[in-house]
Amino acid sequence: MTATIPDAEFVIIGGGAVGCGVAYSLARAGQKDILLIERAPDVAQITTAQGAGLCGQPRSTLERTRLAMHSVATFRELQRDPKVQPEWHEVGSIRIALSDRRAEEFKELKAVADQAGLETELIDHAEAQRLWPGMQFKGVKAVLWCPSDGYMRPYAVASSYAYQCRKMGVRFWVDTSVEKILCKESAVCGAKTSRGDVSCRYVINAAGANAYHVAKLVGLELPIVPVRHEYFVTVPMTGLTPDLPCFRVPELTLYGRPCEGGLLLGGWETRSIQTDPRDYSLEAQPNPVQPDWEVLNCFEEQFARLFPQTKGSKKTRIGKGWPTFTPDGRFIIGESSKVKGFVMAGGCNAHGISGSAGIGRLLVESLLEAEPSEYVKSLSPDRFTERTWNWADARREAARVYETYYGV
Repeated sequence: MTATIPDAEFVIIGGGAVGCGVAYSLARAGQKDILLIERAPDVAQITTAQGAGLCGQPRSTLERTRLAMHSVATFRELQRDPKVQPEWHEVGSIRIALSDRRAEEFKELKAVADQAGLETELIDHAEAQRLWPGMQFKGVKAVLWCPSDGYMRPYAVASSYAYQCRKMGVRFWVDTSVEKILCKESAVCGAKTSRGDVSCRYVINAAGANAYHVAKLVGLELPIVPVRHEYFVTVPMTGLTPDLPCFRVPELTLYGRPCEGGLLLGGWETRSIQTDPRDYSLEAQPNPVQPDWEVLNCFEEQFARLFPQTKGSKKTRIGKGWPTFTPDGRFIIGESSKVKGFVMAGGCNAHGISGSAGIGRLLVESLLEAEPSEYVKSLSPDRFTERTWNWADARREAARVYETYYGV
């Protein structure tokens, strides 16, 4: 016999950090009739589980800086609950400039941070050495320090959201697949799932690498492109303690942090590998990422210029997955004007975990506020459904967003 699911105001498809963060934000905004559907046995099992977990707040725009600040404030709040925590470590971060041009960019980042009320400081080599004793700063042009940045464990973030959501009455259906979105007169009215039908006012698409397929269920084609990303974790190293700051070295396209007594080191490839979501189905995932040792060894060699211990280090784990990117490098958030009640929360451009609370906040603004900001309006899925585009260009442009992630 088919199980009966109670009706819900909001049905969220996807139980990664974004889906759980959206549920948390809606519940905090007073919405209680929320059902989250996840096909895996638990939340955060797919892309979220592979995240590196860094959260950096200095951004090139005021909107994105404030968004990141909101995420940090949320992680702090979640960390106060002793039962289920996001494992938030507010260790700060350093950005390292190896060129005069990048040093100028750091001044601009600081100016935006000042406007947002975010504490940052351009520090000298001596202070940088104090913060990261094993790093070599000779020849470094500038270092931007943000004391409130940090890192978390991605699975723990989603679990923490889910724990708080359940306390606020949000329902979770795991091991449940969405098979069809039910519509009537160009408006969402429910969803058909492996547990039965559910009626609802809104369906929120937070399905990550399957967000394209979920949108297709209502006849929308959106350029959500999965792009390969990798990092590695080394065996424990002398001097690497959990309180060391996160770091980013834009010229080397590298980022990292302490992890399990060793070093987590990742980077952005200048020749990215992306996949076409049309090549796999809603029921599937992109092909598993196989470690690309040429790329990973390049990360190692590059960072050894600043931290010689990296060279030849034994790896204990490879993080790898398919975060989704958009052609214009912006989130896709908000309700479609073509299909009322169908709401996007996707195309996160590698900010799904660190930006999950901020994305939730933007979605709440888009749905519940009478006059959303121009920034929120600019993230609407309508920007792709109201104009002509093609997949060849979309994949190329999304790949470029990835490849120039640290572009000046």
